[in-house]
Amino acid sequence: MHLSPRSRRLVLAAAGLTAAALALTACAGGSTTSSTAATEATVTSAVTLPDGDYCAQIKSLWPQDMTGTTIDYYTGVGAPEDAQWKASFKPFEDCTGAKVQWDSSKEFEAQINVRIASGNAPDVAAVPQPGLLRSIVEETGSIKPATAAAAANVDRYYSPAIKQYGTVNDIYFGTPIDASVKSFIWYSPKRLQQDGYQVPQTYDDLMALTKQIAATGKKPWCAGAASGDATGWPLTDWLEDYMLRTNGPEVYQQWVNHEIPFNDPKVADALAKMGEILKNPDYVNGGLGDVASIASTNFQDAGQPILKGDCYFHRQASFYENFWPAGTTVAPDGDVYAMYFPTFNDNFGKPVLGAGTFLAAFNDKPEVQAFQYYLTTPEWSDAYAKEGPNITANNALDQSLITSPIAKLSYQTLQDPKAQFAFDGSDQMPGPVGANALWKQLINWITGQDD
Repeated sequence: MHLSPRSRRLVLAAAGLTAAALALTACAGGSTTSSTAATEATVTSAVTLPDGDYCAQIKSLWPQDMTGTTIDYYTGVGAPEDAQWKASFKPFEDCTGAKVQWDSSKEFEAQINVRIASGNAPDVAAVPQPGLLRSIVEETGSIKPATAAAAANVDRYYSPAIKQYGTVNDIYFGTPIDASVKSFIWYSPKRLQQDGYQVPQTYDDLMALTKQIAATGKKPWCAGAASGDATGWPLTDWLEDYMLRTNGPEVYQQWVNHEIPFNDPKVADALAKMGEILKNPDYVNGGLGDVASIASTNFQDAGQPILKGDCYFHRQASFYENFWPAGTTVAPDGDVYAMYFPTFNDNFGKPVLGAGTFLAAFNDKPEVQAFQYYLTTPEWSDAYAKEGPNITANNALDQSLITSPIAKLSYQTLQDPKAQFAFDGSDQMPGPVGANALWKQLINWITGQDD
């Protein structure tokens, strides 16, 4: 968040995160957390972690017997992705005797606040937006600061920029988990070759091919924005990619920080350019319906018409690899693959939109602290990478374990010297904006209720 795939050298630092991006987390509002906890969470240079592998470290830091304890893990991730996560947690369970109880909801963003208000907060939650994390901390004070040991591990294995996204008012709360690249367009290499088309290298090429395909009577694009209570978020990714390409990372961050308003001409121009595809009935929504059908099509289903030849392009993040049916070949010459969302010009280098998730703890039980620590270790990043098309931001991740072509493409995209990384804008915004109002208004825009 998702941040990006970066196993090694965390390319996030690749240039994209400006001082403005880092300053974002110093948002207004006082923390309800004590200064003692703040000191433990933020002053990590004096912490000396035990020697040995993750299991030896955990047993040294938390010598309590955790056998038979359970950790309620709350997330918005469901099937089929959940199997990969659960498998990556097994080494921790084998080491400690604790069990991770998976609890997921498509309405995570809304339900996490309901659970907190009702006194039923989970032990840990995988929060997909820094803005939502910040809102929960400032409005409820229910999230516990990360332990000094977890913070020290993050200092060791992650970019300082990433740590900032889990920090609220100088207190470190959310440790990074997964990462994804969002600036991708999915397509079928076999279909393009069969129909005599070339993979577009520039945005002009992309639009020319879009027009060429539409002239045959087929719809070149398919899209979907439905996602339960989070309906609308896929459209924010579209807008963010266009903001980066039309205005560059600096103006993009000004927009995220609300230093320029949503009705600024720069934002309006990006939305209009995005609408040249999404609002054009000749271009969308292949195999799914008309323009308005984008609002009611589940994002998981939106790219599937590519496999039937009903559409050619689907803009979605690297994690969409998880949603292709079993037996689908994902490769440069396969049934489906992804290409970098081309830039409009060379003015802003190579903008790369990414995102990631942060683990927040709602209590300080030993098994909870130990689990949060485990997810900061290279061993967990390796276990997670081995289970599927997964990337974390841990700079000690063993790259030889990255077997997914899309995960490798993600890593290469971030390693490009021209890469200008930007964290998902709506995820950075305050929860009521980035995880609510913006989603709803973009749905109104795509259905024609608002301009």
